Amino acid sequence: MRLRFRFDKHGKVRFTSHRDVARIWERTLRRAALPVAYSEGFSPRPKLSFGLALSTGHESDAEYLDVDLDPDRVGDLDPEALPAELTRHLPDGMSVTGVAVVDRRAPSLQQAVTSCTWRIDVADVDVDTAAGAVARALAADSLVVTRERKGKQVTDDLRPLVYGLDVEGPIEADDGRSGGVRLTAELGTQPRAVRVSELLAALDPPLAEWRTTRLHQWTSNDDQPQRHDPLSAAYLAETKERTNGRTTGRQEQPGREQPEGRSAAQAQDRRHPARAQDRRHPAGTSAAQG
Repeated sequence: MRLRFRFDKHGKVRFTSHRDVARIWERTLRRAALPVAYSEGFSPRPKLSFGLALSTGHESDAEYLDVDLDPDRVGDLDPEALPAELTRHLPDGMSVTGVAVVDRRAPSLQQAVTSCTWRIDVADVDVDTAAGAVARALAADSLVVTRERKGKQVTDDLRPLVYGLDVEGPIEADDGRSGGVRLTAELGTQPRAVRVSELLAALDPPLAEWRTTRLHQWTSNDDQPQRHDPLSAAYLAETKERTNGRTTGRQEQPGREQPEGRSAAQAQDRRHPARAQDRRHPAGTSAAQG
């Protein structure tokens, strides 16, 4: 059995690194006596798989963890009772907010998540300035940033992965700043995840990140335009059906990803998700939609 948990991360625990969060979960699962499956070999490790890593300092309503259980020790385990039990062993600021049983053959969270919705509070700026920066970004053909990769400077265009960007309104600062503005953004994660800091740096004028919260991680199957929460019944049922079809259905030719009924253009979109964004998320749509 594989269980998928959704948990949040708020307050001081937001400064905990991704690696330390993994250690927290290992300790929590031991204390809750969950029958976790372990890898084989000289150094057995619990079979845990996290969703997309959250930058240190960011808060979240939507972190995910897959846990494989030992089938010989599961017994009559009730998944619905686990959120409260696990939360009891987590530090302040973390709690389990959902659970679902997942097919063990389903794609990993890293593969399945295609975008994230963010709430972004920016400091020392007024609504008009922020709205102008957002409007220019949505109207632009490209949003170019330069980053370092393997010791080299790499130029990326973020625009195809900005699925939505909107100004929510003014906010009051609680740390002595002059105030700021709240934005929402939906940013793609395939072929790579766009960082909030990269988006803000690419705006004109650049905006200063103050507080960021991940509100959602979204999944989709192949080239389907519908997006789902990783715990949604519709997504899990569709994933199970597709997984069973791959196991019992036709044999695909090596190197070909174009199933029967899918057009060549759709297959191309699947291999290059950025090219499909205009069809799936037209420029100018709000990240809060959907």
